[in-house]
Amino acid sequence: MSDLLLDPATTAQALPYPALAASIEALLQDLSVQVPPRIVQPLPAGASLFVMPACDARLAITKLITFVAGNPLRGLPAIQGDIVVFDCVNGRRLALLDGPTVTARRTAAVSLLAAQKLAPNRLGPLLIVGAGVQGQAHLEAFHAGLGVKEVWVNSRSERSARALMAHAQTLGLRAHHATDPNEALAHCPLVVSCTPAQQVVMNAMPRPDAFVAAVGAFTPRMVEWQADICRRLATEGTVLVDTRDADHEAGDLLQAGIEVAHLPTLADLVQGRPAWSGRAQRPQGPVFFKSCGWAGWDLAAARCVMNLN
Repeated sequence: MSDLLLDPATTAQALPYPALAASIEALLQDLSVQVPPRIVQPLPAGASLFVMPACDARLAITKLITFVAGNPLRGLPAIQGDIVVFDCVNGRRLALLDGPTVTARRTAAVSLLAAQKLAPNRLGPLLIVGAGVQGQAHLEAFHAGLGVKEVWVNSRSERSARALMAHAQTLGLRAHHATDPNEALAHCPLVVSCTPAQQVVMNAMPRPDAFVAAVGAFTPRMVEWQADICRRLATEGTVLVDTRDADHEAGDLLQAGIEVAHLPTLADLVQGRPAWSGRAQRPQGPVFFKSCGWAGWDLAAARCVMNLN
């Protein structure tokens, strides 16, 4: 049998959001999964090379991608690279997946899974702050997985915001331009922040019934949410992280002085053992889900492509 060599379009077709979210949930219950720490090699001018291996009892993957924040200004994707999938038993290469497509879709599917488990109000409207690749992926994921029918979009570029609004309308959603994302928080119980995370963008408190997926800041130096707001969310609501890697990568929370290692993870939630900052019950108030990325999500995507869940 020949390798699967999937381009961006076929990679996307092989990863429908509801199925990918289910694959992620299944992976979090699989004791054979092994994910060593990723290697982040700094490159000139602030770019990074990510080397991210993972395996379970059947598959092994290595993700090789570069991240260059300024690439959109060059007309290039911020994330470029591939994911190589191997058979654990005989070592044969099984597939080559498009790295940026997997990254976009698995990140949005992780947010979708967290929202399916924790969002108090799952129907929206949805506020998307940052109208790039992740903005589009989260729009599609929340529409496909939660049935969201209305979206507000904010971006530093009005052109990008209106392009994402037009895409939302092709999916049958009502779309609005949010000129001030902090004012729009009052209208939207679902929030996704996926900016380049070079500076604080969000400085207002979400609604008490809000679910926030904060995905833009995935290194200690990056930030989207104001420190005071993060501290209020930790006190008045629920804060959880995607994995324990967030203990040293969750820029928003680390810069706010929050003890990230004490926060529950998505695996804790899926496995029925979350500890809500020492409280037996999840407190009322907004839910803040901090996502930093993990090679396990790419392994879940490979399992989904190979129909191994």
